[in-house]
Amino acid sequence: MTLSIASTGAVCAILAVAHLVSILIALARVRAAIGANAISKRFDPVSILRPMCGVENFAEDTLRSAFVLDYPHYELLLCVAQSTDPVVPLTRRLIAAHPHVAARLLIGNERISGNPKLNNLVKGWAAARHDWIVMGDSNVLMPPDYVERLLAAWRPDTGLVCSPPIGCAPDGLWAELECAFLNTYQARWQYAADALGFGFAQGKTMLWRCDLLDAGGGLRALAAEVAEDAAATKLVRGLGLRVRLVGSPFPQPLGARSLRDVWQRQVRWARLRRDTFKLFFLPEIAAGAVLPLAASVAFAAESGWPVAGVAAAFAAAWYGAEALLAHAAGWHLSCRAPLAWMLRDILLPVLWVKSWMGNDFVWRGHAMHVADRSSSA
Repeated sequence: MTLSIASTGAVCAILAVAHLVSILIALARVRAAIGANAISKRFDPVSILRPMCGVENFAEDTLRSAFVLDYPHYELLLCVAQSTDPVVPLTRRLIAAHPHVAARLLIGNERISGNPKLNNLVKGWAAARHDWIVMGDSNVLMPPDYVERLLAAWRPDTGLVCSPPIGCAPDGLWAELECAFLNTYQARWQYAADALGFGFAQGKTMLWRCDLLDAGGGLRALAAEVAEDAAATKLVRGLGLRVRLVGSPFPQPLGARSLRDVWQRQVRWARLRRDTFKLFFLPEIAAGAVLPLAASVAFAAESGWPVAGVAAAFAAAWYGAEALLAHAAGWHLSCRAPLAWMLRDILLPVLWVKSWMGNDFVWRGHAMHVADRSSSA
């Protein structure tokens, strides 16, 4: 066997093994949580902060889910920057329909960073009455045992518990593509990193203990980075603690998506990852199926094997493992999912290159820059 054949075979094998191991880790974590029904038996009072901006797909469903939690002692602080925001009437109606829930609508904006979500949350953090505080985005669908599942993941060495978003209810191919990015790719690798002790925060859902965040500088310390989850990761690690993931992640219903919206969102996240965790971002160029599939084709050609057959077998094994994870975890799986997975993997190298070609992005109508860490204007 020549050196060329050996090297292409090694590349294919290493990347395929990494892919399968990450799937097995995510599968084990999620299935263990489902099998054990991992919920906390503690019922400490909790404050839930929900930053809101505009009326998104499934807005009424996701916002209502916070009013029907099984948890016996929580307050709900609904934060909006402007009184004219179209989500305000919906919020007032939900508060009126659930008088038994200690819910308040807080309006106002205090600029402590270039991050509009963080600026929106300042008043909620100041108003929170309890030592445990959850920051949960408005487009997260909270299951009835939402708080118990978060608390169950807390350990003595924990500084923050979070959950990756799991896309569900997609409408159309581009929403399927977003599911492909969120579920069996990003969530999978996040669980693998967590299992290896390199857990990082995800801003969709974050459970804090108030005294720990205060020890790290308080909510304003999250303005140290453009993305509050990146700042949270660095803050927790600086305290000598770990970011942990909830056992079974929470869904985010998607509805219809445009390719432009999906692409811009992925570029934004990629540029933020590149800026804040460069060493961990660099290997993402090889994270999808393109490089190992090309290596398998080269290996087959150099070895005299049927190229088409090897490529088909490799793709079937690669995406079959993803399908197994999605099915076993109860995540969205449809006949269009393999097409979305393949399209995602074709786009991943393009996305990686695109992330290095600029620092600007737009988030909810706000022009932002990955290096914008100013605390005030």
